[in-house]
Amino acid sequence: MTSRIPGAVPAQLSADVNPAFNTGHTTGIEALEELGVHTLPNESSEKGRISVGQYPAKGEVDNQIQDVSAGEDEIPAEKHGMSAADMVDNMEEIALYAIHTDDDPSLNPWTFRMWFLGLGLSAFSSVLATIYQFKPQGIVLSATFLCVISYVLALILEYIPKSGFIGRWFNNQPFNHKEHAAILIMSSTAARSAMAAEVIAVQRLWYSSVPNPAVCIFLIFSSQILGYGIAGLLRKILVYPTKFFYPANLPIMSLLDTLHREKEGNRRRLKVFYIAFALIFVWEVVPEYLMPILTGVSIFCLAKRNSMAFTYIFGGANGNEGLGIGSLCFDFQYIGSSALYLPLMTIGNILIGYVLCCVVFCGVYYGNIWRAQDFPFLSQLLFSPTSNSTTYVTFNQSAVLDSFGRLDEAKLAAEGVPYMAATFASYVLTQNLAITATITHCLLYNWDDLKEAWSFVSLRNLQLLAKPSTWMFWRHEPPSQEQTGDKDPHQLAMQAYKDCPDWWYGLVFLLSGVIGIICIYEANSGMAWWAFIIATLLASFLILFTGAQAGLTGFHVPVQPIIQMIGAYLEPGNPLTNMYFTLFGYNSVGQGLLLLQDLKLGQYAKLSPRCTFTMQMIGTLVGAVLNYVITLSITTNQREILLSIEGTHIWSGAGLQSFNTQAITWGGLAKHMYSWGSTYQWVPLGLVIGFVAPIPIYILHRLFPKMHFDYLNVSIISWHIGWLVTGINSAIVSFFVVAYFSQFYLRRYKPDWFLKFNYVLCAGLDGGTQVVVFIMTFALFGASGKPVTFPNYWGNNGNGNIDFCMVDPRN
Repeated sequence: MTSRIPGAVPAQLSADVNPAFNTGHTTGIEALEELGVHTLPNESSEKGRISVGQYPAKGEVDNQIQDVSAGEDEIPAEKHGMSAADMVDNMEEIALYAIHTDDDPSLNPWTFRMWFLGLGLSAFSSVLATIYQFKPQGIVLSATFLCVISYVLALILEYIPKSGFIGRWFNNQPFNHKEHAAILIMSSTAARSAMAAEVIAVQRLWYSSVPNPAVCIFLIFSSQILGYGIAGLLRKILVYPTKFFYPANLPIMSLLDTLHREKEGNRRRLKVFYIAFALIFVWEVVPEYLMPILTGVSIFCLAKRNSMAFTYIFGGANGNEGLGIGSLCFDFQYIGSSALYLPLMTIGNILIGYVLCCVVFCGVYYGNIWRAQDFPFLSQLLFSPTSNSTTYVTFNQSAVLDSFGRLDEAKLAAEGVPYMAATFASYVLTQNLAITATITHCLLYNWDDLKEAWSFVSLRNLQLLAKPSTWMFWRHEPPSQEQTGDKDPHQLAMQAYKDCPDWWYGLVFLLSGVIGIICIYEANSGMAWWAFIIATLLASFLILFTGAQAGLTGFHVPVQPIIQMIGAYLEPGNPLTNMYFTLFGYNSVGQGLLLLQDLKLGQYAKLSPRCTFTMQMIGTLVGAVLNYVITLSITTNQREILLSIEGTHIWSGAGLQSFNTQAITWGGLAKHMYSWGSTYQWVPLGLVIGFVAPIPIYILHRLFPKMHFDYLNVSIISWHIGWLVTGINSAIVSFFVVAYFSQFYLRRYKPDWFLKFNYVLCAGLDGGTQVVVFIMTFALFGASGKPVTFPNYWGNNGNGNIDFCMVDPRN
């Protein structure tokens, strides 16, 4: 039997077809692919045809496909010599076998139902995401939540009459997975609250110059799509190959497959999804509302409730409480679905970083490095030099700024240069180290995958620029599968559709750049045009490496610190300028990574590239308009509350205040806090150390290849050395327990079950958690008005830390 290599054609099809169809493949097309058969584009239409050496007649192929007898519910122990254990040996194989590679190009996503639900959910998710920028407690509309909600609404719309004029226009086909994927991409794109909206809100609240409405809308839209243009031009490198699989897409695709595949053959997967969804929906009410102590059960804190050392080391059920060592969490919201889909190699590197984080944080605090014990153990605020171990004194940032929001050196000399919590300074240092380590790691281990990005500077391509035909982009045809050499089965199936020409993404990049430059001047940001270009070049450079990291590992290093630092030294002394530099430098990287992930989702769902592009653009445009409208309304009507320290139980400006504080820290105080000879001089040097940190590991790998030193990823380890700087840390141990049960035990010892159910289980748990938390946020937690509090008792310690660790009296 032939190996599973697309394009490898068996000598005689007739002798192999039936055995292939009896191996448990989900469709005849997938079974044919197993034999080297794949879908090829038809020149006259978007429908594909099956090819095996010479193309058989369509009727013959259809007859062969109809002979499939294997049920979807079974994954065999072996597929042509490949066992289930072999299939889960690496994540590339999982992406091939856990997600269907077959396609039906006749399925139409362009329906009334898609536009109605796509635009409706885009408006809903955009408004809600913007509102929650101004709430004391946030909520994230995950893709799983939108996937479940859109499915329920679509089933309701199927009750529209199917005949006559109404049926022909509004319900002309059953709801299919391509409609669903298009709705999901559009609405999830709109659900990403724009960073530009935060900049506008900060400018309206703390600075005298306020952009006009047109500038604001164009600023939001251009900053959101600038990264799209960059990432789109890199899609052939970071999306098409099998190895870049973006793990977060696996649960979503498993859910789409489960909801839309043949129900009879798929009933066990549906059953697992519904049971997981229902159980977690009911259970989450307990740790979230009835018994919050289940968020973090710490035996150590229960045994000793009067020790701050125990709080710092073992506490973690409240924010900024402690490291949560040994605590157990029974709240899936904090454990997170990533425990079920992140690759085992990523989990292993995170574990190493976690252990080092505990050591480093305890070391800097109890070693009193950077006056650590004069400030809280965990905090993100700036502190006055007068702060001490008995009384914490926060830094008054308004006291060192002039009326235009710029740093006043005389006032700073009077107030003194502020300090950070030592653990937060360690976090910033390791973040810088992780950013540059990502670049070196990718160059050492993934050069062959990334070198195509630099092909434009080759002598041959530079010579082509001199030819007029090169610039006639409208005549260019996308390269064939044979020309690209791409052998990914998912991308092979996508050849049935017209790709988006590169000039589409090039035009997006060019227009967003021009609009962005106009906006920074019209908004009185103080940012120069050349600084905008540098921010864009930085984003273009970093997307390549962080995109590769995200596609391979499911994790990417946030690059905000390095962007803010470079912006601070390019244009010092102006916090507002630093915010705009960060907007176009950092936000573009984040948006680019989200586009790459969506493009991969479109590839897995076999959604035509032009449909995916359209959904992303429309979702972003809807989001831009509504982001501004809601931001304008809230910052006008709730201005005094947003400027206050505490806010109310309905509105809070804490997130905006933190964003403004970071801008002041970097934009105004960078040279005083981070230059050589200052307190935190080693923080920027982390960038230099990061460039060389992966090299010793790489040398060991080359000297001792069987020792698998290549499994160590210094960038992931480095970032997680600062992992516990904020958040609910009591969930970390439970996260590792779930992760290793899924990615080690199930994947190694139950590979059949893992392939069929792991990602469906993940989607069910995530979906049920998101839906019930969304409901409780409005019904119980005060998002719609007055919160409904549950009475205090031993399971709901409302008078202190919920895990009964000692509360720091100095806070």
